[in-house]
Amino acid sequence: MTANSQFIPVKAIQALMRRGSPPTFSPRRYQRPWVNALDGVIFKRSFDIAFSLCVLIVFSPLYLVLAVLIKIDSPGPIFYIQQRVGKNHKRFGCIKFRTMVTDADEILESLIADCPHTRAEFENNFKLREDPRITWIGKFLRLTSLDEFPQFWNVLRGDMSVVGPRPLVPEELHKYGHRIDKILTIRPGLTGLWQVSGRNDIPYPQRVQIDVYYVNYRNWLMDLWVIVKTLGVVLFPNNNGAY
Repeated sequence: MTANSQFIPVKAIQALMRRGSPPTFSPRRYQRPWVNALDGVIFKRSFDIAFSLCVLIVFSPLYLVLAVLIKIDSPGPIFYIQQRVGKNHKRFGCIKFRTMVTDADEILESLIADCPHTRAEFENNFKLREDPRITWIGKFLRLTSLDEFPQFWNVLRGDMSVVGPRPLVPEELHKYGHRIDKILTIRPGLTGLWQVSGRNDIPYPQRVQIDVYYVNYRNWLMDLWVIVKTLGVVLFPNNNGAY
């Protein structure tokens, strides 16, 4: 399974952007009442609640196993809560399984102080491709995106949606320029077009374009397609751009 077979090609997204409309994902053109209902805010929120409840209940045994592995692998809490910016600039605690050692912030400060290249990489992506802070189980969780499964609780709380733009840390907002106000008109997603398009392998300006594209043209068919592709990312994690 190659990366191109799992993810939407970035060139295809760019072509859709240049074209100005997304015929592949746009059921609105049919102008049918039931289609408009599926694209409505109430339906999307109802789907988020039902889908998240099902995942949390069905996969609760997997959550327990992962929690035990995290505790065995390194000392510290099971979950990591990071501040993110949501709809209407509201900040919330984004929940993940812990994938790093507990003194990760101190290690990062030392890394970026001693190496200008590392500092530049982190300032550009807010991640490091070869990050010594990540634990053994953490590498597996990130590769398979299982570290983000606790965010279904964020979805239930209304902080996030199942599908949406990337949940941003406050330090990233300036990279979106004037487009950030558009992005933050809807809830960020647990998954989205960026996550199924190559993730960290995509240059940052294209990540912004992908988020803007989703906000402009989102609909139920696109959300369904992203969810199906996300399952492929979890089941076949090779070359998915995650690290």
